[in-house]
This record gives sequence, structure tokens and C-alpha cells, in this order.
Amino acid sequence: MTDLTIRPAAPSDMDDIARLCWAYRALLIEREAGLPPMTAKFYPEDTYRALIDDLPRIHARPRGDILLAEMEGTVVGCAMYYPLALDGVTEIKRVYVDPSARGTGAGRKLIETTMAHARADGYTRMVLDTMERLTEAIALYERLGFKPCDPYYDVPPAFLPHLRYYEHPL
Repeated sequence: MTDLTIRPAAPSDMDDIARLCWAYRALLIEREAGLPPMTAKFYPEDTYRALIDDLPRIHARPRGDILLAEMEGTVVGCAMYYPLALDGVTEIKRVYVDPSARGTGAGRKLIETTMAHARADGYTRMVLDTMERLTEAIALYERLGFKPCDPYYDVPPAFLPHLRYYEHPL
């Protein structure tokens, strides 16, 4: 059995975080083929580069965090959360597991650990959005007890049919 560890990110992990986030963006682009260009709208390349550089601030303790999945000394996944303007609500973002580690439970453990950290930080509800074509992610969220909810930010009408929103009490 492979040794899987979930741990908070350190400043020295930024290259791995960037690698995983760019792979996540590439997956979104691949999966949205034939759909309106959501990734270009939400994550244009220059803006996404700046976002990645700003992740340590956006997800800073004590109200957020970046968690990493590590197997055999290699960072293979990430998940992060931060506060929303809604009282007691946090959003989990950029949950991604490298293809080499899929099927190992890394995604499940990342999400469960992120939920536990958010609960310990005082959040009472976690929300997320995902693309309808990320069926593996949707199945995992639903197995973990996430339930569909209304959008919690403004969405261009052309994108709305292709996105799914979920929530989970903490």
C-alpha cells in the first residue's frame, strides 16, 4: 500500500502547487471542449498566473489553508479553502489529484482533511463549484455528502447550465 500523507503547504511547496494548479486548469480546458469557454473567462492565463502567485495570501491562516497530498515524497494533490463574505461559509477550491495518484484515495482524504480544518477554524458550511463534465469529482463530492445548492456568485447565463454548485454543513 502506498503511503499517503495530507499536510499543510509550506512556502517551499509553491512550485508543486503551481504545477498542480496549471494541470487543473489544463484539465478544465480539455473537459470543456464544445462548451462555452468558461476557463478563458474565469481563469485567463495571465490572471491565473497572478492568482497562483497570490494563493498563499488568499488562503492564509488563520481563515484558510492550502493542503497537499504527498505520496512517497512527491506532492500529488492539493485542495485549498478561504472565507466567503457569507458568515460562517468557506469555499473549497482547486481540488486536484495528479493522474498518477488517482484511485488511491488521495482526493477523498484531501477533501475530508480540508473539511476538518475548516470546521476547526470555525466554519459551519463549505461550498464549491465544479464543471458538469468533471463527473469523477461530482461523484466523490456526492459520496462525501455534498448536496446541490444555488450558485453563490454571479455567473454568466451561458455558463450556468454547465456548472454545478454544492454545499456541506461542517
